[in-house]
Amino acid sequence: MSRGFHWKRERRIDRERDDREIEIYVLDHMPYGNPLDKYPMYRNKPVAQVIGSRYFMLLEVEPYSNIELLTGERMYLDRESKVRRVVGRITYNDLTSNARANLEDVVRRIVLDNESLFVEMFNKAEPINIRLHTLELLPGIGRKSVRAILEEREKRKFTSFKDIQERLKIVDVAKSIVDRIVMEIVGDGEKYFLFVKPLREQAAAGAIYLDIIGKIKGISGGIGHRPPPS
Repeated sequence: MSRGFHWKRERRIDRERDDREIEIYVLDHMPYGNPLDKYPMYRNKPVAQVIGSRYFMLLEVEPYSNIELLTGERMYLDRESKVRRVVGRITYNDLTSNARANLEDVVRRIVLDNESLFVEMFNKAEPINIRLHTLELLPGIGRKSVRAILEEREKRKFTSFKDIQERLKIVDVAKSIVDRIVMEIVGDGEKYFLFVKPLREQAAAGAIYLDIIGKIKGISGGIGHRPPPS
């Protein structure tokens, strides 16, 4: 019998739904459990902390025993997997010190793996309101930069991070996106969430989820959705 991930039968869900995270990247793997885990049963069982690439949710998953997961490893939960079940959603405060140390590098990998989608954000992003443009939420991009972006994309669409950097003299486009994603994951005092689906308590406190990638690609496409078979 296959030991693949049985989505409906095996999946255990916390009160916060993981809501269709399909592609995940490993932040930390603890084959002997995490003594400080928020889920008591996983204090002495194999557990891993991962991040989804569609909504950038932090999740805990239960790997199969005697399986090694590498930091930054990418897996799909809707096909044969090293993961037995999704345990539930966690917060930044639940991350181990190793997971926190790896977070920025893993988020950067997700951004670079999906460069074309983030480039399209620069081609399609619109104002949030009359005072604030979506792109102004990215660290290092102010009103002057936004005006330059709008002017340049009218001339021709951006095609890559390198193209954006050369035309706009922005030093590191990917870093600006990564920094924003990490800020939203930490979540301290954020009102607008461009990329990360807010926690229930954040939404209750007035957090606004813009889901810029979902708007660009549609709910059935975009980051984290399974590519067609090769």
